[in-house]
Amino acid sequence: MTAALISWGKGHRAAAAIGAVSLGLITLSACEKPTSLATVTVGSTTVQAEATPGCDGDGKVLSKKAVTACITKKGGKTITVHPGEKVRVGVDPEIAKSGWIVIGAGPVMREPSKQTYRSFDADTLFMQQNPQTGQTSYSKDVTLQVAELSGGDGPKTLWHFTLKQKD
Repeated sequence: MTAALISWGKGHRAAAAIGAVSLGLITLSACEKPTSLATVTVGSTTVQAEATPGCDGDGKVLSKKAVTACITKKGGKTITVHPGEKVRVGVDPEIAKSGWIVIGAGPVMREPSKQTYRSFDADTLFMQQNPQTGQTSYSKDVTLQVAELSGGDGPKTLWHFTLKQKD
């Protein structure tokens, strides 16, 4: 009788072990590759975001339709900026290898950056120029876009942040 109980216990332990291994494999297969992050820091406040939904080409250049839809998107994580403050933008090293730009109320970088970190004057990010009159005005809030580039082919990924100007 004791032998029957011992072998019955071994069977349960084996079944439990097989179940644990199976559950572990299922859990691992459900994991996705982590997406790259973009970070915006103003003063001591920092916000991070993953790529904006629909704006991640997964390493490939976004289609023209996707780029158009992504550029017009608003929102993202919000951070408050006082006039004259520095806005610091950081990206993962993999993004820096590809090159990246920042767009505020208008373009703010002349060339793509290969650095992981850049800082900008807040006033530059909120400044917009009327293309017809050339007159400059300032927005109270702006969607800051960080775009990972692929050579001259266009953006691969975009991240969106909302900057709100505080008086």
